[in-house]
Amino acid sequence: MSQPGFWDTPDAAQKIVSQLSAVKSIIMPVLNVERAVKDMGELLELAADENDAETLASIEADIQGLEQRCDKIEVAGMLNGPDDMRPCFFGIHAGAGGTESCDWANMLLRMYTRYFEDNKYSFEELDMTPGEEAGIRSITLRVEGPFAFGKLSCETGVHRLVRISPFDSQSRRHTSFAAVDVMPDFEDEIEIEIDEDDLRIDYYRASGAGGQHVNKTSSAVRITHAPTGIVVQCQNDRSQHKNKAEAMRMLKSRLYMLEQQKRDAELAKLYSNKGDIAWGNQIRSYVLQPYQMIKDHRTDHQRGNVQAVLDGDIEDFIESYLRYRAGKNNKAKSE
Repeated sequence: MSQPGFWDTPDAAQKIVSQLSAVKSIIMPVLNVERAVKDMGELLELAADENDAETLASIEADIQGLEQRCDKIEVAGMLNGPDDMRPCFFGIHAGAGGTESCDWANMLLRMYTRYFEDNKYSFEELDMTPGEEAGIRSITLRVEGPFAFGKLSCETGVHRLVRISPFDSQSRRHTSFAAVDVMPDFEDEIEIEIDEDDLRIDYYRASGAGGQHVNKTSSAVRITHAPTGIVVQCQNDRSQHKNKAEAMRMLKSRLYMLEQQKRDAELAKLYSNKGDIAWGNQIRSYVLQPYQMIKDHRTDHQRGNVQAVLDGDIEDFIESYLRYRAGKNNKAKSE
């Protein structure tokens, strides 16, 4: 980065800056803990020599904080998949429940964008389909930051909401579903051969807010891959060419993951066999009525502070799933 001309190619430079940030996020916490342990050891010796009870009590409190930092490092060590450090494509799709589910998808979007902001992740909207009456039918974001794919892949699956419906004049309780889908962004690093004859490319005007240029020209792009039925679309840029390039990257990522599924049963379960976006397939339930509780059905981790979670405080759910997955992998290896 200190070399002359480093910023002459901004895109390549930005990738290196992102790599540096990711590496620092791994190394710096370890170095900081090592430094803290050394300082604490020296302070402990002095306090013990002088029989300083107040300092000894302070050190004991600091040790608890140090244990929590070590726990964070342990969790980071579980993000060791080959693609965990990559940026990702992050999608939310409304399921069974009509307007209710579209509103629920919008609530999930708010929850995740709050989480992205709190964790210094950058994100941009690639495509969005609004609901007919409220909320969103689907949305795709590109998310970038340390371990973006590794952490957010823990959220892949169906999310279920139980609440008193704001759209029901009789104030009845409704159950809504939405699915989260996460794919790594390989940023043109993978070689996937795609036959142009297998593609149907449609150009259309972007929907929803987007400025006078975005939604007044046919710049949005939808690509359908006939052999697999995979459909990707992008409408975030006024340039049709850029939208097509982004959509092709998404298609390559999906095709790559499809190939991985054929060889990896766990990925197949995670990406292909989520099932219908409906009852019986949920990974997590968010119950607002008749009581308040959020429970992850994979790990049994649960929280009663529903509002904090819906405001983006989901790190404990991600960490609990990482520990659960690491335990399963270790058990499989031992068997």
